[in-house]
Amino acid sequence: MNINPNLIKHYTDHLRLELSLSDNSVEAYCHDVNLFLEYLENQKHSTDIDAIKQETIENFFAYLYDLNIGATSQTRILSGLKSLYRFLLQENLASKDPTELISSPSKGRHLPEVLSYEEIQKMIDGIDLSQPNGHRNKAMIEVMYCCGLRVSELINLQISSIYKDDGFLRIFGKGSKERLVPIGNSSLKILFQYIDGARKHIAVKPKFTDTVFLNSRGTGLTRQSVFLLVKELAEQNGIQKTISPHTFRHSFATHLLEGGANLLAVQQMLGHASVSTTEIYTHISDDLLRETLVDFHPRLKKDKR
Repeated sequence: MNINPNLIKHYTDHLRLELSLSDNSVEAYCHDVNLFLEYLENQKHSTDIDAIKQETIENFFAYLYDLNIGATSQTRILSGLKSLYRFLLQENLASKDPTELISSPSKGRHLPEVLSYEEIQKMIDGIDLSQPNGHRNKAMIEVMYCCGLRVSELINLQISSIYKDDGFLRIFGKGSKERLVPIGNSSLKILFQYIDGARKHIAVKPKFTDTVFLNSRGTGLTRQSVFLLVKELAEQNGIQKTISPHTFRHSFATHLLEGGANLLAVQQMLGHASVSTTEIYTHISDDLLRETLVDFHPRLKKDKR
């Protein structure tokens, strides 16, 4: 059985009549369920009750995280989904609850998985440049990874904010805070292959003449469209990790720190107000920690010899 408007109406009646919830609470629960259904539709995922697994729910919350929906709102949304499944089980419309083992999101910073450099390169190499959006998609992945941009910063990047000769991008981050982010020559080359090539063939709407990344209609991209692109590229290249555009930002910081970059420099490039945020946001792999111990601890250095 599918989760359809008729079923949602029964669920709404259950909330209002049997649980005696206020109109505001009923509206909130239904909004959260509809948000989940919109996600399933965008992902071309079946709305059949039995087809929705725990992994589906986990991917949905990864999607919410990438949209910068905070832990408090995520907790409310999870509560709404749990309420829906209690109703479905009660009505014998579902045989199991895929939300059962999913905990409320931590109020601390949740970190997505990290892609290896090889996985990122595989995704970039796997982009078909003969397709209309091929060069655009390649430039987007390149800039997200090589500059550590948030998805909102990527889709709002302006041509006038690219300082090609100096090798910097001017980025407006959270709270409209401005920062300069370095960009390498190879990334600039890929970026301008798109700007001077495929982008020039788009009939750009007046409001978006300075926006770097455009859709075929000549308007800016949405966060959701970038999320779907990243998911599609991962699937096409056999990457099993649950990733989002934010994964490239986290991979950027992690790879820099693993390579020995200065923490304060990484903080500045990410646009964090406090270095403590950068410390939470990034991590160093266990293998690197062990390697550091062996290389620098005086007793272990002797053992190595």
